Amino acid sequence: MNLSIIGLGKLGAPMAAVMAHKGHKVVGVDVNPAYVTAVQQGQAPVDEPGLAEMMRANRKRLSATMDYDQAILASDATFIIVPTPSDPDGTFSLRYVLAAAGKIGAALRKKDGWHLVVLSSTVMPGSVEQSVLPALEVYSGKKCGEEFGLCYNPEFIALGSVIHDMLNPDMVLIGESDRRSGEILAKLYAGVCESKPRIQRMNFVNAELTKLSVNTYVTTKISYANMLAQVCETLPGADVDAVTAALGCDSRIGPKYLKGALGYGGPCFPRDSVAFSALARMNGVPALLAEATDALNRRQVPRLVEMIFAHLPEGGTAGVLGLSYKPGTPVIEESQGLDLAKALLAKGVSVVVYDPAAMENARDRLKGHVTFAPSAAASATGADVLAITTPWAEFRGLKPSDLKPGSAVLDCWRLFADHSLGCGVRLLHLGIGGAVRETDPTEAVSAVEGD
Repeated sequence: MNLSIIGLGKLGAPMAAVMAHKGHKVVGVDVNPAYVTAVQQGQAPVDEPGLAEMMRANRKRLSATMDYDQAILASDATFIIVPTPSDPDGTFSLRYVLAAAGKIGAALRKKDGWHLVVLSSTVMPGSVEQSVLPALEVYSGKKCGEEFGLCYNPEFIALGSVIHDMLNPDMVLIGESDRRSGEILAKLYAGVCESKPRIQRMNFVNAELTKLSVNTYVTTKISYANMLAQVCETLPGADVDAVTAALGCDSRIGPKYLKGALGYGGPCFPRDSVAFSALARMNGVPALLAEATDALNRRQVPRLVEMIFAHLPEGGTAGVLGLSYKPGTPVIEESQGLDLAKALLAKGVSVVVYDPAAMENARDRLKGHVTFAPSAAASATGADVLAITTPWAEFRGLKPSDLKPGSAVLDCWRLFADHSLGCGVRLLHLGIGGAVRETDPTEAVSAVEGD
């Protein structure tokens, strides 16, 4: 097919690359001229593993423009992947979606023949039927379901693995205006996805509600594991990893996202959970579970601050390893590590930070007595208390000689085994009963060095 993709950001650019990789001719549209130029030159406009290589390899089938008419008239289907920022009440704004819909509709007015419009941006239930569809009809002068089709097709992906997730989804979710539109999109994905996912087709409101429900359910699972970890810390001999490993064996629960550690972050989970709560309240339904999930998540950083102050000497320095919200991405939205560093700086603590990918993104967000270290080892050397907040694989390479003698390490993801850090370092594991380990330098053996 000939496809146009409106929005060449964190999701749009990978989708353009994936569709071109699968043999489709793709033209991207963006208001950012730098993004358009990058795609035209066969370069990735955003950072995402594997994206640059895939764009280079499929350059002949990829192009970009700032001209909606050019893109719409040259394609059979158009995907809208623009931001839907959160409004103060927690719901999602449609201002960018409706702006795109207006321009797409205006282009469709000039086009003969059927055209499929696909909205992939996350929106509130009711948005497609009540706002997006009418806008397309008004600007195009055409009737949805008769002269053009409309689908709601949100992605279930994670930054850092977007390309893999797009090629291997568990499910393809399609809210359709009519049967023809749903069948076209389902056929497209059947040829793109390598995992042979289940394709769920339904009306708009059910698809919109499903998107919010999936992420809200996952965040509830994460917060439950974190609550369990905190309970384990109060019980000698308790180990959250042992408990969650057993819980995950139950087919009703499953092991994914059942890791007692830090709170969830990123551009989707936090705001989707808040939006679900807002939706429930707007419709007179108590949002107790979603609100409790959000409250538990927001409690994680203050809890870490308390733990750090319990071991931080007067005038001491705290280290934070991990500023991205997860490994494999430079994204810092709702990052637990970044929020921890900000909270410590607000209390007048000197902080040294390091992240393999997110240092530049974090510089403007951290103000005060902050040092941006050139490596994990340099950050560890200068810290009286070191918190490992993002489980980057390279952090496992820390050696006893990298740590300040007498310091404490708050190992939030349990990357290190007991007695693995030596030098009299106090090793604190979240989720372990009696979490503080006073290591003896005479018996300490580095499990990391022995790997």
